[in-house]
Amino acid sequence: MRRQDKEITELIDIQAIIKEADVCRLAFAHNNVPYLVPLSFGYNGKCIYIHTAQEGRKIDFIKANNRVCFEFETAVKTVQHPTIACKWTSAYKSVIGYGRIIELTDFQDIKYAINEIMLHYSGKEWDFTPSMLKKVKLWKIEIENLSGKQSGF
Repeated sequence: MRRQDKEITELIDIQAIIKEADVCRLAFAHNNVPYLVPLSFGYNGKCIYIHTAQEGRKIDFIKANNRVCFEFETAVKTVQHPTIACKWTSAYKSVIGYGRIIELTDFQDIKYAINEIMLHYSGKEWDFTPSMLKKVKLWKIEIENLSGKQSGF
């Protein structure tokens, strides 16, 4: 990281940003074409979980290249300067990471993943039957690398 003074090095602080975030931005690439999407997510301290439709652009990109980049941010605020435009800045806490995305096919794994997503937003687990999850695919992102950065704190 170029600005080491802004680097977040403690894993507990990085994980707190992820757990506090409302959105995971997930980036894919195929044939030199990037694709970035905001997603709902779950996080268990080791992996990120997302869901998709049964088919679509994300699926096409994953099939071509299962390596992904993801981003989370919290506490984003524009910091204004009253008289000098070049002194405007942003305050934020962010996490960027890389990993591999893997489709989950076992119902118990799928149920765990959807509940990780639901836990993130609702704070509780839900009951799901196989028929309830027919229209979605569940995915696990195995995290290979994480880095955190903050500014304005």
